[in-house]
Amino acid sequence: MVKNSFSSIDINLMKRADLIPNLVETVKAYAAHETETFQRITELRSKIMQPTDRQTRLDTEEQMRPMIAKLLAVSEAYPDLKADSQFINLQRNLTEVEEQISASRRAYNAAVYELNNSVQSVPTNIVAQMFNFDSDNYFEADEDKKESVRTEF
Repeated sequence: MVKNSFSSIDINLMKRADLIPNLVETVKAYAAHETETFQRITELRSKIMQPTDRQTRLDTEEQMRPMIAKLLAVSEAYPDLKADSQFINLQRNLTEVEEQISASRRAYNAAVYELNNSVQSVPTNIVAQMFNFDSDNYFEADEDKKESVRTEF
C-alpha cells in the first residue's frame, strides 16, 4: 500500500511537471523580467525528471511548491495575463493537480501509518522481521515550507 500510495503521488507530480512549462511560457510572455523565478522553476523541473530515491524526489517537489505559488502570484501584477484564457485554464488545471497531490499525500501517510503499526505490533512484527519489512517515513513538509509564500514586486 505504501508503494501504491507513493505511485499515486508520483503520477500527480508528473502531471504537475507537465503543466509547468506551459504555465511558465504563458507567464513569461507577460512578465519577462521575472527571469530568476523562471530559471529556478526550470532547474527544479529538470531535477524532478531525474530518477532518484523516494525521499529526494519528495524533497525536490517540496522546493517546487513555493516557486509555483510565486509564479501564480506574479500574475496578479498583470491584468492582461489574468484574463488570458490559456493562463486561466492552466491555473485551473494546476489547482486541480495540487488538490490531487494533497489527497495522494494523505493516502500515502495513512498507508505508512498502517505499515509502521504492523511492523511494530505483536504478532505481525514477527512476520515483518522474517520478511525484512521495515517501517517507512511519513511525508512531512519542512517547517520553512509551511509558511506563506511572500512575493515582492
